[in-house]
Amino acid sequence: MDVQETSKLLDEELYSRQLYVLGLPAMERIQGAKVLLSGLQGLGAEIAKNLVLMGIGSLTLHDPHPTCWSDLAAQFFLSEQDLGRSRAEASQELLAKLNGAVQVCIHKGDITEDLLLHFQVVVLTALKLEEQLKVGSFCHKHGICFLVADTRGLVGQLFCDFGENFTVQEPTEAEPLTAAIQHISQGSPGILTLREQADAHHFHNGDLVTFSGIEGMVELNNCAPWPLRVREDGTLEIEDTSTFSRYLRGGVITEVKKSKTVSHEPLDVALLQPRVVAQSSQEVHRAHCLHQAFRALHKFQELSGRRPQPWDPVDTEMVVDLARALEPLKGTEGEPLEEQLDEALVRTVALSSAGSLSPMAAMLGAVAAQEVLKAISRKFMPLDQWLYFDALDCLPEDGESFPNPEDYAPRGCRYDGQIAVFGAHFQERLSHQHYLLVGAGAIGCELLKGFALVGLGAGGSGGVTVADMDHVERSNLSRQFLFRPQDIGRLKAEVAAEAAHRLNSDLLVTPLPYQLDPTTEHIYGDNFFSSVDGVAAALDSFQARRYVAARCTHYLKPLLEAGTKGTWGSACVFVPHLTEGYRAPASAAASEDTSYPICTVRHFPSTAEHTLQWARDEFEGLFRLFAETINRHQQALTPPADLDGPQMLNLLQVVLGVLRERPQTWRDCVVWALGHWQLRFHYGIEQLLRHFPPDKVLEDGTPFWSGPKQCPQPLEFDASQDMHLLFVLAAANLYAQMHGLPGSQDQTALKDLLQLLPLPDPQYLAPIFASDLELTLASAEFGEVPGPRSPKLPHKGLTLSLACAAERGPAANSRPLRPSDLPFL
Repeated sequence: MDVQETSKLLDEELYSRQLYVLGLPAMERIQGAKVLLSGLQGLGAEIAKNLVLMGIGSLTLHDPHPTCWSDLAAQFFLSEQDLGRSRAEASQELLAKLNGAVQVCIHKGDITEDLLLHFQVVVLTALKLEEQLKVGSFCHKHGICFLVADTRGLVGQLFCDFGENFTVQEPTEAEPLTAAIQHISQGSPGILTLREQADAHHFHNGDLVTFSGIEGMVELNNCAPWPLRVREDGTLEIEDTSTFSRYLRGGVITEVKKSKTVSHEPLDVALLQPRVVAQSSQEVHRAHCLHQAFRALHKFQELSGRRPQPWDPVDTEMVVDLARALEPLKGTEGEPLEEQLDEALVRTVALSSAGSLSPMAAMLGAVAAQEVLKAISRKFMPLDQWLYFDALDCLPEDGESFPNPEDYAPRGCRYDGQIAVFGAHFQERLSHQHYLLVGAGAIGCELLKGFALVGLGAGGSGGVTVADMDHVERSNLSRQFLFRPQDIGRLKAEVAAEAAHRLNSDLLVTPLPYQLDPTTEHIYGDNFFSSVDGVAAALDSFQARRYVAARCTHYLKPLLEAGTKGTWGSACVFVPHLTEGYRAPASAAASEDTSYPICTVRHFPSTAEHTLQWARDEFEGLFRLFAETINRHQQALTPPADLDGPQMLNLLQVVLGVLRERPQTWRDCVVWALGHWQLRFHYGIEQLLRHFPPDKVLEDGTPFWSGPKQCPQPLEFDASQDMHLLFVLAAANLYAQMHGLPGSQDQTALKDLLQLLPLPDPQYLAPIFASDLELTLASAEFGEVPGPRSPKLPHKGLTLSLACAAERGPAANSRPLRPSDLPFL
C-alpha cells in the first residue's frame, strides 16, 4: 500500500537534525504515513514516543488492557493514578502533546481486516502468537509492512516482514562517493585516473557513476550513469571513450546509489525458517535458541493462561520441556538444522521472563521505531528478518540457580516489573545511588527518563545531579523527550530535572547549569565527586568526553558513556583499574589534529575539509580574534608592559584599524559586507587568475590547473541570488553585532539598499603564493607574512579599508601600518 501524500508543510527547524540524515523526500513520506500500534506497555510506549517525535502523519493506538503496577516500571506515560484505566486511553493525551503535528488516535475494538487496510505499517507488541500470525498473514498478503516486537525480562525480539518485493531506494546512510579526476584516456575501455589514488579503493566493480565539470572530454558531462571496474593498479575502467574529445583537465565522478529489492517471508514461515541478524555462527546459534525460548514462552502462556512466575523452578522447567518438544528449526533452503538446544540459556530466559525493564524497552523500542521509518521512507536496509537482543549477563554469575522467589514477588509498587528480574534487595540498593549526568541533550534525556523509571536515587539518600549549561531550542524538540515547546529558552538542566520528577515523584534531581571543564573544578571538585557513586556522560565532543573520563579516573568513579552519529550509536562502561580507559576513536583524534597548508586553504582548495577550514579561519579572523585582542587590551594606547615591540605594533595596527573603520550605522555594515563579498569571490579570484592564468603551463609541460588545483571563476554579485544575498545579510549582522549595533533580518530592505550601493574597488590585495615554499621565500620581498597553519589577525588594510570605500573613495589607510606611523613606540 502506497504512502498517502500530505499537504502539511514540513517544519524544517523542528526536524532539522533528522533532515540531515533522511532528506526531504523521506521526511515528506514520513509525514504522510499512517501507523497502527497495538500494545502500550513499556515497549509500545517507547515505539510510540519515537514515532511521534519523528513526525509521522498519524498513529493509532490499540490496547484495551487496564494499567497494572508492573507497567509503571517501563511505561513512562502511565502513573499510579492510571491504575485500572486502559493503557491506550491513559497514554494518548501525553503522546499527543509531544508533537502537535501528529494525529494520535485510539482504536477500541478488535483488530479487523478492514481496519488494517487503512495503514501502511502495523506494529504488534505483547500480543499472543495466535493473534500475531493472523494479522501478519493478512498484512503480508496486502503489502502492509508488519512488525512484531516483544521483551521478556532481559531478552528482546523484533521481527520485520515488508513483503516479497520491497524496494529500498537508498540502502545505506553514507553519502554518494565523489572523487576528483586526474586523467581519462581515449580508448576502449577508457582508463580513469583519480587525483587521490586511495579514493579508488572506496569503489566496487559494477558501481554506477556520473561525470561533471570535465574540460575537454565534455561528452561525459551529465551523461547517463556509467558502470566502472576497479583495476589492480588503482585506476578505474569505464566504457569506450575512443571517439570522445581529448581530456584536458578537471571534473569529478559521483556515485549513483542503486536501489535494492528485498524479499521477506510471512511470520508463519519465518517462525520455522528464521533468518536472524548475527555476526558469527556462535551468534546465530544463540539467536536460534532465544527464538525457541520465545516460542516456548508463547506455548506456556497458551497452556497456562499466564506468564511464568518470577524465578519459579516449576514454571521454568516446564518452559524448558516445551522448548525441547518444539519442531526443529529449518535452514533457508528448508533443510533441518542440526543444532543442540542450549537448555541453560532457555532456563535463564524463563526465570526472569515475567519482568518488564525500562532499558530493554528503550533499546528495542528505538530499533523498532527505526524499522518503521525504513518501511515508510524506503531508506536504509531493513532487518532480515529476526533480531534478538539479550542482556542476561546483567544477572549475577555466582548467584543461586533458584534464589528465594519471595525476593522477586510483586510488592504492589511501580518497580514490580524490575523486582521480577533483579529482586527487592537490588531495588533497595539502586534507590540509594547518587549519579552525575553530564549533558541533557537527546541521550541525556533518555538516560534521565531511564533513571526515573528504574528508581535510581529515589530512596531518599540518593539522587541524580544534571549538569548542562545549554538552553532548550526548537530543533531539540524532535529528539529530546523531556522538552516541550513552552520550555524553549529555558535551561536544559532545570527543565530536564522537573520532567524527571514528574515521571517519578520520589526521584531527587538537582540541576546544575555549569559545564564540566577546568574552569568549574571549584564546583565539581573533591567534595562533589566524593558524594557521587558514578557518572553518566552524554556529550557531543571528544574533548569534553576526554576531560570527564579523566576526572572519573582521578576520583575512581565508574563512567557510562554514550554517543550517536546519524543512525549509528555506541555505549561503553569504564571502571577505573578494571576496564580499559576512555580513548577517542583514532579517526576523531586525527580529525582534530589535521592541519592544511595555508596557501591550499586560501587559494587552491580541493576537498570539503579545505573549504570548511577556510570558512572557519575567515570567521575567526573577521569576527573573533581581533575583537578578543582589543577586549584584552582596552587601554591599548597605554602600552602593556608584557608586550615587546613587534607585539605592540601588531596590537596598535588592530586598534587603529578598528577605530578608523568602525561602522556607525547598519548601512556601514552592509557596505562592509558587500565589499568583503566582492573581495573574496570576485577581485580575489581575478587576482589569482592574473598570477596563474587558466592556460598556465609548468616547466615540465603539465598544466598548472590540473590535479588537485581546480581553476576558479570570478562571481558577479547578484542580489537576486539567495546565496549572494544571505552571505551579505549574515556578514553584515555579525559585523554589526561585533560593534554593538542593531542588525536586521529584512531581506527586502537589504535588496533595496544594495541597489543603491556601487560595488567597491579594493585598494590593496595580499600577494598570492602557489606553495608553502613560495610563501616562505616571499617574506623577504613582501614583509612578514603568516606562516602555514598559524592563525593570524586579518590585515586591516585588506578587510577594513573596504568598509566605506564605495562612499568615501580610496581609503587613507590602504597600506599596512609602519613603525614610523607610531612615533610613540
